[in-house]
Amino acid sequence: MGSSEMMAPHPMSSESFNTGVTTPLYLTHEVAGIGGEIKQRPEDFLVEEIPLYTPSGEGEHIYMLVEKQGLSTLQLRDAIAHHFKVHRKAIGHAGLKDKHAVTRQVISVHAPGKVPEDFPSFQHDRARVLWVDLHHNKLQRGHLSGNRFSIKVRGVDPMSVRNAKRSLDMLTRVGVPNRFGVQRFGYLMNNHLVGRALIMGDFGQALELILAPHPNAPKGSIDAREAYARGDYQSAAELMPKVFKVERYALLALARGEPPERAIRAIDPTAAGFFVSSFQSAVFNWVLNERVRSGTLDRLLGGDLAFVLKSRSTFLVSAEEASEAPEDLVSRMERFEISPSGPMWGTTMPRAGGDVGQLELDALAQAGVGTKDMELCEQRSDYPMIGGDRRPLRIPVIDPEVEGGIDEHGAYVRCAFELPRGSFATTVMDEVMKTELLQDLEGADGS
Repeated sequence: MGSSEMMAPHPMSSESFNTGVTTPLYLTHEVAGIGGEIKQRPEDFLVEEIPLYTPSGEGEHIYMLVEKQGLSTLQLRDAIAHHFKVHRKAIGHAGLKDKHAVTRQVISVHAPGKVPEDFPSFQHDRARVLWVDLHHNKLQRGHLSGNRFSIKVRGVDPMSVRNAKRSLDMLTRVGVPNRFGVQRFGYLMNNHLVGRALIMGDFGQALELILAPHPNAPKGSIDAREAYARGDYQSAAELMPKVFKVERYALLALARGEPPERAIRAIDPTAAGFFVSSFQSAVFNWVLNERVRSGTLDRLLGGDLAFVLKSRSTFLVSAEEASEAPEDLVSRMERFEISPSGPMWGTTMPRAGGDVGQLELDALAQAGVGTKDMELCEQRSDYPMIGGDRRPLRIPVIDPEVEGGIDEHGAYVRCAFELPRGSFATTVMDEVMKTELLQDLEGADGS
């Protein structure tokens, strides 16, 4: 299964960390990428939830499978709440689905004492209901087995389907490097740097990263950012579009004369927590790259915390187990029941041992943060994601399909596959295409 020895880690330069994640190391590097673009048309990117359970036919919650296009999950939630005349808290969903795609997901509506026939049919120009049923409980985040994707890559030679198949075959055999996609790091690609500043208690630096002029800033925010740079916080707050809630709340606090720490605390705690999570994600990606570099992504090493995909629990692998490679562990790895895990660093995160644990500590240190810094952050804040966790370093690609062809919109290569919940389809496609997928920085494509 693997030796406990690992290659010496590749240094994390400040430049590589500042890009949001070190340059991806492709597991499929020996296969040429097919290039191209995804999401040229919403119907080129299809996502369908695979439910964790089916409705029972009884209960206080109306379940609906809804197909939507050009609509975020939260926009769909609000439209359904308005239709049923309930508060948005009465609406349940298992995950967030992409706005710029055709997606199918189940939505629940708490309507005690009522049945679907008591309401008019839900009508929306960008959504349609495919079936309706009843169930006893509200649909909660994570209540799904996974997602099935069908993705057309445009601007490619259909004959490159052979390379797409080679890459998918390799990923199916070894697993997909479970790296975080560019969505995690925001449109400025600096969410992780904001998170590091929050962990270190440098609130002024966090505000500068959030509010200062930036070449990647959306056009609607440019004037507001320039006003912030001049120190005119009132004008900046008035110029900042309301859709940018994090920026506006921070600017309004600064305009009231609040110090940087209180301006940061004016931001919704969940949003602040997401910045911290982005920092954790960048460190995780670096560790992941090292496992790809050393060829140990599909091997358990001494000190590894093996991640059980079904229960999402972990167990420690001893040096003896790693060297002797017991048949039960080998077979469980081959079936993707377990995988090596990486760190989502935090104060309560289970720690790996041996060389693996040292690699993870080195990654945190090279990002400019120590374990003591995280402890101090937790003591002074209520960021909901600081506790930390383990995350599998690889994920299975299930039932892949690939085809090349030409339709009314031109040539394409289509890749279809199933992924477990919480995984990014763009991570798979990046291995196939080997281009930076920066065209869609909104939402989550497989939560």
